[in-house]
Amino acid sequence: MRFAWIGLITGIGVLALVSPRAGRSQEKSVSPSSGNTGDWPLYRHDVSGTGYSPLSQITVENASRLTLAWTYHFPTQAPAAGRGRGRGGGGPNSEATPIVVNGVMYLPAGNHVVALAPESGKEVWDYVVTGSAPSRRGVAYWAGDSTHPPHIVFTAGRRLISLDANTGKLDPGFGKEGEVDMVVPYNSVPLIYKDVVVVGANTPAGPIGEPGNARAFDARTGAKLWEFSSVAQPGQPGHDTWEGDSWKNRSGINAWPFYFTLDAQRGLVYLPLASPASDFYGGDRKGANLYGNSVVAVDVATGKYKWHFQTIHHDLWDHDPPAPPALFDIVRGGTTIPALAITTKSGYMYILNRETGQPVFGVEERPVPKSDVPGELAFPTQPFPVKPSPIARNSFRPDELVTAEETTAEHAQACRDLLAKNGGANNAGPFTPWAFRPEGAPVKSALVFPGGLGGANWGGVAFDPNSRFAFVVTQDDGAFGWMEKTPEGSPIPYDRTTLDGAGPGRGNFDVRIGGAAWPCQKPPWGRLTAVNTTMGDFAWQIPLGITEGLPEGKQNTGRPALAGVVVTGGGVLFVGATDDNRFRAIEAKTGRQLWVTKLDRRGNADPITYQGKNGKQYVAIVATDTLVTYSLP
Repeated sequence: MRFAWIGLITGIGVLALVSPRAGRSQEKSVSPSSGNTGDWPLYRHDVSGTGYSPLSQITVENASRLTLAWTYHFPTQAPAAGRGRGRGGGGPNSEATPIVVNGVMYLPAGNHVVALAPESGKEVWDYVVTGSAPSRRGVAYWAGDSTHPPHIVFTAGRRLISLDANTGKLDPGFGKEGEVDMVVPYNSVPLIYKDVVVVGANTPAGPIGEPGNARAFDARTGAKLWEFSSVAQPGQPGHDTWEGDSWKNRSGINAWPFYFTLDAQRGLVYLPLASPASDFYGGDRKGANLYGNSVVAVDVATGKYKWHFQTIHHDLWDHDPPAPPALFDIVRGGTTIPALAITTKSGYMYILNRETGQPVFGVEERPVPKSDVPGELAFPTQPFPVKPSPIARNSFRPDELVTAEETTAEHAQACRDLLAKNGGANNAGPFTPWAFRPEGAPVKSALVFPGGLGGANWGGVAFDPNSRFAFVVTQDDGAFGWMEKTPEGSPIPYDRTTLDGAGPGRGNFDVRIGGAAWPCQKPPWGRLTAVNTTMGDFAWQIPLGITEGLPEGKQNTGRPALAGVVVTGGGVLFVGATDDNRFRAIEAKTGRQLWVTKLDRRGNADPITYQGKNGKQYVAIVATDTLVTYSLP
């Protein structure tokens, strides 16, 4: 049937709202995005999350001349008193994206937060975080006001910490001596807009537990401003999508993204919410389960609900929207549509009106396969976007198994063995449910595409205002699994498992060859896609990444990737992300590779580009434990 919009109802989803601002100065801080256009002041450059910089010194014509400018190696541990600190040797598995504001770069580095000179990597200050380590994903900048200097704000487990951006010292007026206890931890980058600090939540595994609610705090004092209930509460819109009392103390549905995005004109912040727990069994939570797997627009000042759109009803695959939407305008027939693009691990991009949540190019509710797990009731339909086409593989046929001609005889045989071991390739198309295996029954698992990591993951969508293209990185790696009865005393009666005993969340449809994962379907295994947002169609799509263990003529397979791209006014995309340890420059208009360099370790992070005080444009990426920076000669 034609799409029946799940976000038509209105109401409020605020758990708590306090007003600590009463009686205080009402000066507004300046957004860092309104400063130097050569800066990279937020995780994705701007509150709209575009990943776009207007810098144009590096162009399609000269990108091939990029050379290494400087590197910064993360410390391996906190320095002991009176001693220097060690470098190299393993280090953190960082996913950090630095920021550059007013000529200073800031980033987390292991158990440190550092300020660097962005032209050289020389340290300006270094703050050692004791106790839990800082988020390995990034920090945020608050511009301050007439009575407060600028601050760097970051999370460390359940702590929200504020440092003086000029000195690296704790702000004693923020919370308790520079720290606020958030109670529920958040492992990523706060969004700061004016004097509001928005954070998400990382909840533990298990169906019952702490809520995954997004919250907001005052940037000056650390006082709590609001908290949005990610599970629709009694009297709130969507509460009837939970059967009985299944909403009570429900965990998951957490706002875990690496960053948030915001429409400054409308004052709306967009919360991408994860699947309910547990991930693969929903017999104890029948219904659509709002606001699971949704993007929810709330007022940034109050947390008041405005609208929502659910990307999966009653998720059984942990296929949440892993990144917030990128915001942009679509101009068609003389009309400007305020739009956003949000991606999911299930392999789709939904382009919505960001003011109302209504689909721009249409969405259809289509029937999907039923579950045979006892007590489970898979939702009968799921929302499929009419445009764009799926951005990742979402089905599998037996004739799509890789052959020796496409890769190697060793690989093809290993994949046939894997298939036989797991009872064949049982795939019923998009949203294939996990197969049920009764005790003592022969092995027969489901093969689900995409697997647990997507599809698209946390890198997010980038948007180029010049071409009007939106760019997204995806991977194509399926997952095997079946549902079986759990041991006595388990919190749920059935859970996903695999033949090798790897447990829930594993069992990928790939084999290890030469130390690397090689998926078992025909390539491509990872892609970079450009979507023409004016029309809703693909502008181009390329395999992203190479498989070095293959003969040279077969290497262009694409590789698994989680991070995203950035795009510049020079018409150049930059992307690391892939597990082949390459950093690439790509022409935004065509997808043509302009430049590539091999990193010592994986660049599993979103890159940035910025202009130094010397007038040079730099592009930088964190490669596991080292910040690597390039520029033109």
